[in-house]
Amino acid sequence: MNTSFAIRQQRQEGGAGSRRIIARTLLLPVLLATVLALAACTTARLAYTQAPTLSYWWLDSHFDFDGEQASQVRGDIDGFFAWHRREELPVYADQLRRWQAMAPHDISADEACQQFETARRRLVGASERLIEPFARLAPQLTPAQLEHLNRRQARSNDEFARDFLRGTPEQRLQRRLDATVERYERFYGRLSDAQREGLRQSLAASPWDAQRTQAERERRQADLLQALREAQAQPARARALLRGYAERLVVSPTPGYAAQSEAAIRHGCAQFAALHNSATPGQRERLARQLQGYEKDLQILSAQR
Repeated sequence: MNTSFAIRQQRQEGGAGSRRIIARTLLLPVLLATVLALAACTTARLAYTQAPTLSYWWLDSHFDFDGEQASQVRGDIDGFFAWHRREELPVYADQLRRWQAMAPHDISADEACQQFETARRRLVGASERLIEPFARLAPQLTPAQLEHLNRRQARSNDEFARDFLRGTPEQRLQRRLDATVERYERFYGRLSDAQREGLRQSLAASPWDAQRTQAERERRQADLLQALREAQAQPARARALLRGYAERLVVSPTPGYAAQSEAAIRHGCAQFAALHNSATPGQRERLARQLQGYEKDLQILSAQR
């Protein structure tokens, strides 16, 4: 079924903010941002074409590259997207075609999670290509650039707190509900009052914990800074250090966090299945048309060189 939605649901429930993408490795937050957001974008081809530039801007906002670094990073980003367009987009297009066939039918939570796991494995595999270029860059970063990154992380934490930690419990729930309804309606059109209420109840019962997620975000941020500092001190070990960091993004060393995260994903799968199964024939038809449009966009993009 619609795994792109499930990924975005995990993003909200798992702690990257209602407008941000779940991180899997050093560069994934932006290099794959457009890939994951294609189904939420009415002009997928334009978004993907702009992705290299947007990726560079995002990274530069975190590291404040000098001229030589900027040239290197732009080249690495262009290389990644050339590979991704050639090798990955056809796979995504095939997956979208399968989801179209599934759209008219009910789906179980297990089936939704199977689709999510397929996409997650694909992303983790793609992330392997990002470690090498970042290992070349890491030893070149200056203490001032690492301090710039630290300040940017602090701003990100403030944004997360604004979205998920501030206000009354009802206000926080309403913000999450508004974002969730908005995403579903991109696919299904207007949701009924009953569907909205079902989503409210699902979000209220979610095992996701904003405080725990914020703590994990801060652990990851400190982990990244430490890995970069060690890479500067030991350039020959940069690749191993950054690979270790990427692995700790996928599987957190924080006791109990992995289990809690997986429980939140399972809950999101059940939520999606319940919403889809409540969809009217017209809503399911709209979903299939949306998926077909994105499939065509990806086919066109993958054919371009």
